[in-house]
Amino acid sequence: MKFLIVGLGNIGSQYEGTRHNIGFSAVEKLAADAQLAYNTGRYASSCELKHKGKTFLLIKPSTYMNLSGNAVRYWMQHEKIPLEQILVVTDDLALPFGKLRMRASGSDGGHNGLSSINQVLGTKDYARLRFGIGNEFSKGQQVDYVLSRWSDEEMKLLNDRLELAAKAVLSFGLVGASRTMTEFNSK
Repeated sequence: MKFLIVGLGNIGSQYEGTRHNIGFSAVEKLAADAQLAYNTGRYASSCELKHKGKTFLLIKPSTYMNLSGNAVRYWMQHEKIPLEQILVVTDDLALPFGKLRMRASGSDGGHNGLSSINQVLGTKDYARLRFGIGNEFSKGQQVDYVLSRWSDEEMKLLNDRLELAAKAVLSFGLVGASRTMTEFNSK
């Protein structure tokens, strides 16, 4: 059984290590822990992770955030992965830093990457793992905030939170969204 795990982010060195790229960071953590390297492909960099009899196709779209739906559709069709075996990992301003929230479906919550996926796939019925980035910004400063780098205090905690996100991704493939929500949404 194969799962498509989509880490949302923007390509380019100016976006590395920013809050908006936490989806990239989460799938990079999974690959690094398994000593896997990403290959450049159509619409995304990808690698395959094997874990307990399951295959996790990890992708980092190269389409930029606002066109993420094109990458998801391509890889979904190319690999013949059904909607219920897709998980999108993304940043969330509405959650405190490091808080995880998995949902089996839902709105885009104003997130351009999720909006693109919803529009291109014609549905919002796919799982997503939201990673809280907090909302410590002044009015009108949202874009600057999401594209900013982590504070020193956040950096001290980031690896542990990414480790938890990686475990949640693997749990999704092993036991499904519902049981993963029960275990990880309270952490």
